[in-house]
Amino acid sequence: MGSAIVRRILSAAVLVWAAITFNFFLFRLAPGNPTAQLSRVPQGSVALQEQLNREFGLDRPILVQYFRYLEQLAQGNLGVSFVNKQPVRGNLVEAIGNTLPMVALGVLLAVVIGITLGVLAGSHRGGPLDHASVGFATFMYSLPAQWIGLVLLFLLSGWLPAGGMTDEFLIDPSLGERIADVAAHMVLPSLTMALVMFGQYVLVTRSSVVETLSDDYVRTARAKGFGPGYIVRRHVFRNALLPTVALIGLSVGAMVGGAILVEVVFSWPGIGRTIYDSIVARDYPMMQGAFLVFTVSVVLSNLLADATYGLLDPRVRRTGGSR
Repeated sequence: MGSAIVRRILSAAVLVWAAITFNFFLFRLAPGNPTAQLSRVPQGSVALQEQLNREFGLDRPILVQYFRYLEQLAQGNLGVSFVNKQPVRGNLVEAIGNTLPMVALGVLLAVVIGITLGVLAGSHRGGPLDHASVGFATFMYSLPAQWIGLVLLFLLSGWLPAGGMTDEFLIDPSLGERIADVAAHMVLPSLTMALVMFGQYVLVTRSSVVETLSDDYVRTARAKGFGPGYIVRRHVFRNALLPTVALIGLSVGAMVGGAILVEVVFSWPGIGRTIYDSIVARDYPMMQGAFLVFTVSVVLSNLLADATYGLLDPRVRRTGGSR
């Protein structure tokens, strides 16, 4: 068990390094010049652009830049943003702090709705509820996040805040008023995230429930005279959750990708909007820092999903974590 954990941690570290390296070179191969963006003179002052290149270290060979970046990263220094000249770490902490509540609420709604509909659909296989749940989940899962966001914006913007995170015209609000204001602004982007994600949980949970209902121990419970509701609650639900738990960890990448689109639609000042703005501005340190956070979150969520999977299924622990 211990060696399996060590192997996973080492594999995760190698994966993070590979992603860091890939992102570093990929960003610099993309068209566009950050110093031209900053100086606002794409065809203008060459001297000014050269001065900015020296200031940001962009005049050095790319391999020198790369090893300098790794050296700074090993010391916990993510660099300084080209745009606002503030430390990348501070910018990211603020952005992540804005994103986490919105995404957490969206994920919670998606998981609750998805698992509930999936269990109901699987336990009523072939019935109207099954067909309706699967059809609705498939339809919503096929829609782009930004399209769902725009539709909700069109339909509900008269009742709920349409953009931003707070009301700028709220004068000297109390703590309760600030929380209520942020919560109101969070409803539409969180609901969009939930509608984007819940379909996959419905489909996976339903499939797992249908498969579990055919297992021998379920047939034994039926032979003992237990009712369908009792069997689902006591014998099916926990085992049927195993693939869904793994999927939640694996879908973190899609959550962050969806957050970029959702935050742009609703002008939510989080990590997704930060990634979008840094790409537009060719802000290399911000892009590297944001995608590093993205990579680490995906890797850690997969490790957490593996650990949770092992807690739910004793067979995983006995086999050292293999599935």
